[in-house]
Amino acid sequence: MAKIVIIGGSFGGLTAGFELKRLLGNKAEVTLLCDTDKFVFVPSLPWVSMGWRRPEDITIGLEKILAAGGIRFFPEAAVGVDADAAKVITAAHEFQYDYLVIATGPDLGFSSVPGFGPYGGHTECIFTLDQALKTKKAWDRFLENPGPIAVGAVQGVSCFGPAYEYAFEVDTELKRRNIRHRVPITFVTSEPYIGHFGIGGLKKSRSIMEDEFADREIKLITNQSVEEFTPDEVRLKDGTKLPFKLAMFAPPMAGVKAVFHLGNPKGFIPVDANYRHKNYKNIFSVGVAIAIAPPEQTPVPTGVPKTGYMTEHMAKYAAETIASEVLGKSLPKTGPVGALCIMDMGNTAALMKAYPVLPPRKTAELKEGKRYRWAKLAFEKYYLWKIRRGLTGLP
Repeated sequence: MAKIVIIGGSFGGLTAGFELKRLLGNKAEVTLLCDTDKFVFVPSLPWVSMGWRRPEDITIGLEKILAAGGIRFFPEAAVGVDADAAKVITAAHEFQYDYLVIATGPDLGFSSVPGFGPYGGHTECIFTLDQALKTKKAWDRFLENPGPIAVGAVQGVSCFGPAYEYAFEVDTELKRRNIRHRVPITFVTSEPYIGHFGIGGLKKSRSIMEDEFADREIKLITNQSVEEFTPDEVRLKDGTKLPFKLAMFAPPMAGVKAVFHLGNPKGFIPVDANYRHKNYKNIFSVGVAIAIAPPEQTPVPTGVPKTGYMTEHMAKYAAETIASEVLGKSLPKTGPVGALCIMDMGNTAALMKAYPVLPPRKTAELKEGKRYRWAKLAFEKYYLWKIRRGLTGLP
């Protein structure tokens, strides 16, 4: 029986785990380690920060769904991986493996800018459930005494979507409360132009996003680095100072400490086409944890986003490869991974497709409309239904 250990209990870890049990059944003992006992539907965190969702609406207990799928679960954080001895180390246990799947997600780099972040800094973030709940409290305080809002992404960021969503959702909610005229909003980004998204843009994304920000009267500052955050100002590298009553900025990402030594200088794992580590043939990695080179060098550094859709496809390829090796079959053929996501815009949404995710592409699409917001709402319910039942083989 093959011993397979998975680190991470989000999109990549759960998909890999359920797919491995589906493909291998009792030929594999699958163990999943996670530093939390809940799955969080991350795309809905901006809604939590606005009070449009409660934590119980978007979370699922891991123990029950994993047990039903025949997967061993330990709510323990990995503190190290000994790749030569093939074991994962937690504070309480050591887990020997024949195969390891790293699906940890990232470490968030708030230390990259003085005064940055929700813990000891002066800005909010919406990349974790705890951060989104903290941002909701900051939002409630803000509504008692409104003023300028600064939203954006600092240098080195790869995941720009949540910052866009937050800016649009704030604009929408302020209009609903009839106080938008009291709140100047500025969007600051390290992207060379708005709509770049870290992927070199997507068809007419630049003009579409420029028009959207202009229609909402959200001021844009692109191609810019943040020098410092003070309690009431964003200070940019060019000397610009932006006052704020509320600031929400996306941070850069790096590999997590437990597996950092297995990665590149930023701790991201180098993998081949089957998501196998380039030096350790029994280690696989999927999702945000993997290394993807940017499509171009930008004046201010940016990274490549790895969406939930991309992560699921990576996890399925990795699981199929491991299962093929265990069963003595030919390895599956893999292809480039595409991106499919819906960006919420408060009162509307944008559908974005790219295959492959980086240019040159076979297909690319960006459309805006209210129907896509309804699609995003429906997908949230569908995905939570699917993952509760371990049906990762479904689209």
